[in-house]
Amino acid sequence: MKRIWVLLLIIIAAFSVYWFVFSSRGTKDSGPRQQPLTLKKHSSEFNESITSAMNAYFEMKDAFVAADTVKVKGACQKLLSLVDSIKLDELKKDTAVIYLDAVSKLEDIKANAHSILLQTDITEMRHDFNWVSDALYPFFKLINYEGPNLYLQSCPMAFGEGKEADWISNTVEVINPYLGSNTPEQKGDMLHCGVIKDTIKTK
Repeated sequence: MKRIWVLLLIIIAAFSVYWFVFSSRGTKDSGPRQQPLTLKKHSSEFNESITSAMNAYFEMKDAFVAADTVKVKGACQKLLSLVDSIKLDELKKDTAVIYLDAVSKLEDIKANAHSILLQTDITEMRHDFNWVSDALYPFFKLINYEGPNLYLQSCPMAFGEGKEADWISNTVEVINPYLGSNTPEQKGDMLHCGVIKDTIKTK
C-alpha cells in the first residue's frame, strides 16, 4: 500500500513539474510587439516620380480605350522605365516591412507590364493590364499616396458576363479600357460601363 502512495506522489510531482515548465513557456515574454507601421511625408522627388509613372499608365489606359495596340506598347515601355525611376529608397526611412512590400508590388507591376509587350492579341494585353492595375492599387495604399485623387474603377463584364476587371483613373468619369470606343462587339456602347470602387487620396 505504501508503494502505491509513493508511486502516486511521484506521478503528481512529475505532472506538477511538466505543467510549470510548459505553462511558463506560454507566458514567457517573446520580445517587444511590432509597432504599427507609420509613414513620414514624402519628398517632392518621390511624389514626382510616382506622378510620372502614373501618367504613362494613364496613357496606356487611354490607348486601350482606343484599342490602339501600338500606343499601348509605347506607353507600357514608358511605364516600365519610369517605375524603375521611383525613389523607393526613401521608404526605408519608415520601416523595412513597407520598403520590401513596395519593392514586391513594383516587381508584380513590372512582370505584368513586360507581358503586355510580349502579347499580340489585345484581349490578352487587357488581361495583363488588369493585373498591372491590381498590383498598383495596394501599392498606393501602402506608400501613403500624396498626389491628386485617383479612382479605382471596375467593369463587371470586362471579359464577358461575370468576369470583372479593374483599372485606376485620374477622373471620376468612367471610360472603360476593356470595352472601349473601338471594341467591335460593343461599337462603343459600353464605353462608360463601370463603377467607382474606391478613391485613392492623400491621408
